[in-house]
Amino acid sequence: MKRDAAQLRDKIASHTARVGIVGLGYVGLPLATEFARHGFRVTGIDVDSEKVAAINRGDSYVGDVPAAEVAPLVKQGLLRATKDYRQLARLDTVNICVPTPLRKTKDPDLSYILAAVEQIQKHLRPGMLVILESTTYPGTTEEFILPRLAETGLQVGRDFFLCFSPERVDPGNRQYTTRNIPKVVGGITPACVEMGALFYRQAMESVVPVSSTKVAEMVKLLENTFRSINIGLANEMALLCDHMKIDVWEVIEAAATKPFGFMPFYPGPGLGGHCIPVDPFYLSWKAKMDGAEARFIELAGQINAAMPRFVVNKVQAVLNQSGKAVRNSRIHLLGVAYKKDTGDVRESPALDVLALLTQQGARMTYSDPLVPHLSLDGLELQAQPVLPSCRQADCVVLLTDHTSFDYAAIARCSRRIVDTRNAFRAYRMDKIARL
Repeated sequence: MKRDAAQLRDKIASHTARVGIVGLGYVGLPLATEFARHGFRVTGIDVDSEKVAAINRGDSYVGDVPAAEVAPLVKQGLLRATKDYRQLARLDTVNICVPTPLRKTKDPDLSYILAAVEQIQKHLRPGMLVILESTTYPGTTEEFILPRLAETGLQVGRDFFLCFSPERVDPGNRQYTTRNIPKVVGGITPACVEMGALFYRQAMESVVPVSSTKVAEMVKLLENTFRSINIGLANEMALLCDHMKIDVWEVIEAAATKPFGFMPFYPGPGLGGHCIPVDPFYLSWKAKMDGAEARFIELAGQINAAMPRFVVNKVQAVLNQSGKAVRNSRIHLLGVAYKKDTGDVRESPALDVLALLTQQGARMTYSDPLVPHLSLDGLELQAQPVLPSCRQADCVVLLTDHTSFDYAAIARCSRRIVDTRNAFRAYRMDKIARL
C-alpha cells in the first residue's frame, strides 16, 4: 500500500524507524552500532546467549567495535540485543547478517538464512524493509527468500521491500570501516532498491544502487573471486620461483614499479577469513547448476588449498638440513590469525599447518597477541611468549604478521625460520627459508 511505503520512508528519513539486525557477528555488530550512532533504535537478534549478554552490558567481542562505543549506545537505549525473534513484529527494517558457510562438498549452506527468513515470515507486515547482507550465490534473494515472504500474501515492492546489499567488512582495517566503505544495494523492484538506498544513506557515506539483487549478489562474488584468483596466481608464482631458485618477493616488488597494468598480490600460507576462501565457491556451485564451468575459481582454489602443505614441506626441509625429523621437534608458529593485527582465526591456513605438523608428531606451540587460546580437534594450546619460545624451538614458522612482533629480535634468537610473509627479508637471509 502506498501509505505504508510513505510511512516507512518518513520513518527512515526521520531516524524513527526501528532497525533490526539478525546475526551479531563481524558484520552485524558493526552495522548495528553504526545505525545506533546515527540515532536509530536498534535491536540485535542472535541465538548466542553470550553475545546477547555482552552487548546488553555494554561489552564488545568484535575487535573493530570497541566496548567504549557500545556502552553509551546501550545506556542511551539506542542498542539492545535479544534472542527473542518475536521482537521482529516491532521492527520496521531487518538486516540479515548470518553466516553462509560451505558444506564439505563445497555446496552452499543456506540453513542460517532459512532459519532467519522463516522467523521474519512469521512477523512480516506491510511497511517493512528486509535486506540480506550474507554472502551467497546470485539468485538467492529472488529465488530463495522472496517466495517464502510472498507466502504471506503481501506484495513485494508495494507492501514490503526486499533487497540485497553485500557486506564489505575488512577486520582490522582502520582506514575503511562500515561507515565509509561504499554500500552497494540492489532490490527486487525499483521501489525496493529506492527504499534500501534511502535506508543506508542515513548512516553510510556512500551508497551505490544497482539494478537488481542478482547484480548486487554477483558484485560480492566478483570482489572476492578477484582476490582469490590473484592470490592463487601469486602462490603459483611462489612455487615456480622456489623451484627455479628465484626470489619471488624481489620479482613482485620489481613488477610493482610498473605504473599501469599490474597490481601486486603476495604469496602466503593459504587463504583465510570469512570471505575469500568461501565466496568464490558459491559462484562455482551456481555455475555448475546452470551448466557452466568456473575453471579459474576451481584452479585458484586448488593452488591456495595446497599452500599449507607446501609450508610443511619447507619446515621438513629446514629441519632435515640440521639432521632433525619433524617428529618430536619443537615447532613454534608466529601468528595464527588469518590476517595481520586481528584475532580472527576463521579459515586460517595456520590451523591447517598446525594440524599437519601435529599429525607428523611435532611438539607445537604458537604466539599471537590477539589469539590467547586455540582449540583444534581436541588439541588445546595457549599462546606463549614470543622470544623465549623462539629460542627453545627447533624451527620457527612465520604465518601472520603482527605489528607487535620484534622481527629483528626473533631473527637473532632463532637459527631455523620458515618465512611465509617476507617479514624477515632484512635479517640473516642465509639462515632463513622463504616461500
